[in-house]
Amino acid sequence: MGNCCSNHKTMRDRFDLTLSTTSQAAADAYVRAVDNLLAAGADLVEGFDAALVLDPGFALAHIGRARCLATYARGAEAREAAARADACVAGASARERSHVAALTLQIHGRGAEALAAIRTHLTEYPRDAMVLQPATGIFGLIGFSGRMEREVELLAILDGLAPHYGDEWWFASIHAFAECEAGRLAQAEARIERALAAAPRNGNAAHVKAHVHYELDQPGPSAGFLRDFLAAYPANALLRGHLSWHLALLELGAGNAQAAHALYADAFGAPLDGRGPPTPPLNVLTDAVSWLWRTELVGDSPHSSDWPKLAAYARERFPSAGIAFADLHAAAAYARAGQGEALERLIDSTRALGVDRPALRAAGALGEGLAAYARGDWQTAARLLAEYRDENARVGGSHAQRELVDRTLLQALARLDDTAGRVKLSAARTQILAGV
Repeated sequence: MGNCCSNHKTMRDRFDLTLSTTSQAAADAYVRAVDNLLAAGADLVEGFDAALVLDPGFALAHIGRARCLATYARGAEAREAAARADACVAGASARERSHVAALTLQIHGRGAEALAAIRTHLTEYPRDAMVLQPATGIFGLIGFSGRMEREVELLAILDGLAPHYGDEWWFASIHAFAECEAGRLAQAEARIERALAAAPRNGNAAHVKAHVHYELDQPGPSAGFLRDFLAAYPANALLRGHLSWHLALLELGAGNAQAAHALYADAFGAPLDGRGPPTPPLNVLTDAVSWLWRTELVGDSPHSSDWPKLAAYARERFPSAGIAFADLHAAAAYARAGQGEALERLIDSTRALGVDRPALRAAGALGEGLAAYARGDWQTAARLLAEYRDENARVGGSHAQRELVDRTLLQALARLDDTAGRVKLSAARTQILAGV
């Protein structure tokens, strides 16, 4: 488990929290590694490795490394790193012991327990950003909780913590995202500009700005901003693929089809062939499925032959139902790849699990709706997508990501000449009338 040392001197991180380590250089490396993770930078694991070279018994560097490994879905390695953290934390502070315990629960997939531990931890240590981080964001513990009120819940937590952070750049970016998804667009816009002014190369803030632009219906400024940001963003940074997805949708909507399809081929679709930026598997699946599906809806999809490849990726990386957002997109991939048996197994699993987990019930029903659309059964597609549209919030994803369902429903209603239904849906979500 490494050489763990309990004879530590006290140092502090950027949030003024004590760090138990024998080395100022290790503490400095840890602070840089944390900032790189919070900014969705490149080489996330290597920064924590650098701290551990300097102090192999630094528990927080071990658990930080575990968090990065888990982000890339390297589960066995993440659990091993978490075990090393636990072996080294006995002589550290009470805050660090609680920090390691909460993050270990998350790394072991015990989401409800992890969120409860995070809430408890933050009541005493509200500025412990690394413990707060897994609860935030679209794919965080609250975002994937399956609760209808998840957006309001996350915003309430961040509103409560805001006095402890002020305009700190990472917190400002996640706070702005929560405001954006909850409809507080003016506050979100002002806050994300402050976050970017404080840390212009923060990939998380760039992502939030893309969402704010989207909700404000500003495709031109958004595309310009993303082009400039990606030009200087590392090729192997965490959000390189997903920011490219955002830009590709904007390029296609603006009529720049060649640029749009190049982004798919070179960035967010490339991991399907083992190329491109290192991207969390959930982003690979959902971004590629959403892109191909949405381009087909507008009749401009030269990459439709990739559906079998996507279906194979879904089977390999998400072999069992259980992550609702992945299951919805896997259903779409199986339907478009003509893999009826895989689709049926997935839908049956979501039905069984959905008895106790409403998010999986909704994902399965919406997946059936997408499959009906793929085979040209407009009536069934419209019925299922309309019936479960509101529960799409349980499945997860941002407003922009959930428009996969809305745009498909809009097309199904058009096929049925249901003008009243189209008008009602368009009024509820005007963004689906433009672009892709």
